[in-house]
Amino acid sequence: MMKVADIMTTDVITIRSSATVSIAVKLMREKTIHTLIVERRHPQDAYGMITDSDIINEVVASGKNPKHVRVYEIMTKPCLVLNPDLGVEYAAKLFKNSGIRCAPVIKGELLGIVSIFDILNKSEFLNNPIDEQFQKQIEDKINEARKICQTFSHESQACKEAWLLVEELEAEASFYTNKKPKKTALETYLEEYPEATETLTLDNWCSG
Repeated sequence: MMKVADIMTTDVITIRSSATVSIAVKLMREKTIHTLIVERRHPQDAYGMITDSDIINEVVASGKNPKHVRVYEIMTKPCLVLNPDLGVEYAAKLFKNSGIRCAPVIKGELLGIVSIFDILNKSEFLNNPIDEQFQKQIEDKINEARKICQTFSHESQACKEAWLLVEELEAEASFYTNKKPKKTALETYLEEYPEATETLTLDNWCSG
């Protein structure tokens, strides 16, 4: 699975919060970009963000003079940030849920920026869609769980943990693909081995 670090743009254009909006517009035009990251005032401060939409909605549409409006007056701060180790599909989900189109990539410091265009143009979702990725992972974990249970018995902790991993992966796949299986892999397995039902259930795992 590709990570945010694999598709982010590392050449990030920043601006000070005290700069005027007219300077922000000039930077956007020169760099042909739609977003600027607002610099922190000190290491403990949060990063901010200003977009072309902010400028249109808060300055142009209101008839304000961009030379008299400061970036800090219309920026978003703190803004949603991404960890470079986050999977691209997770980033896309965050974008969808929050309604944003880009976010800075931060891990201690500003590393880059990711936009919906980076996800479309640089990720592998066309040739390696998320549902197929999950399917392969689930199949591998199912085969592994079956082997472990046959080797160590259905009562073993290793067997329980192996099927728990399968269940967690299936739940994650359902969340991202919006497809809930009619029958889980564990349910299918228990039909084959009904004697394992007493030990291989989530209720038993949770109760210890």
